[in-house]
Amino acid sequence: MMTKQFTRTPSGLPHPQTPHLDRTGRKEKEVTAFDPRANDFDLMYDQVKALKSGIAVEKPICNHVTGLLDPPELIKPPKILVIDGLHPMFDERVRDLLDFSIYLDISNEVKFAWKIQRDMAERGHSLESIKASSESRKPDFDAYIDPQKQYADAVIEVLPTQLIPDDNEGKVLRVRLIMKEGVEHFSPVYLFDEGSTISRIQCGRKLTCSYPGIKFAYGPNSYFGNEVFFLLLRASLNSGVVYFLLTQFDRLDELIYVESHLSNLSTKFNGEVTQQMLKHSDFPGSNNGTGLFQTIVGLKIRDLYEQITTTKTAAPLEETKA
Repeated sequence: MMTKQFTRTPSGLPHPQTPHLDRTGRKEKEVTAFDPRANDFDLMYDQVKALKSGIAVEKPICNHVTGLLDPPELIKPPKILVIDGLHPMFDERVRDLLDFSIYLDISNEVKFAWKIQRDMAERGHSLESIKASSESRKPDFDAYIDPQKQYADAVIEVLPTQLIPDDNEGKVLRVRLIMKEGVEHFSPVYLFDEGSTISRIQCGRKLTCSYPGIKFAYGPNSYFGNEVFFLLLRASLNSGVVYFLLTQFDRLDELIYVESHLSNLSTKFNGEVTQQMLKHSDFPGSNNGTGLFQTIVGLKIRDLYEQITTTKTAAPLEETKA
């Protein structure tokens, strides 16, 4: 495959001839930051490929205060390279370089509720301006950002509650973890029996929960044509759910009861998920499904990293023996 040609900086590292558009450039071209035309995917591919091959790069930096492009930043190859932002899975070439991909899928209702809380309460914006800003970005988000979730190996969905009528604060959530089958070095987490369909209310003496309660569910389904398993926590007492769901824990130490019913967690010892949740109890989402599922995915990534590095270390030894 032919790659883009680079000029050389004094450091001798690759530097793009044509950077992506800054805020002024986007305004002149009449494109949003969501639009692919505002981004340099040839450069993104080349730099991700270089870092994965052990080669340092100079990454363009967008200053979100000034809207201008700052001098490029030297990025040395790390043990684990995390690519985040608006388009991590947009370019097929970049997707092929990823060992594992995650999409955080926050529903429009929850995003709008959170935006109101932040922009009205903290920044003094009007409700009308918030609505206008959200609506102006939605077409490009739907066209270029949202479709990327179909390529993710794991998706964390943050959804509004279905139990509290007319809830518009987004404080009580349904959170769903979607795990793709057949991903190398990754096996989905399951509740009780792998491949089964389970719906269970886990409140009582072993799990303290206040209104509107906690329900867990787990089961197989299809997601963009892929076979997946849903693991869900939520504040809903409805029946017929075929995924696993949760809302909010009143006592984090009781999470050990939930952890004991989950398998394929890739933990090093019993209670590690609960320990991590307690360790970071002051982090946002630590008392609900967003924090729990991020912790679980983090442990799966650690396991995936260890498997990949073990495989790479074993390969030269096998060649030596041959």
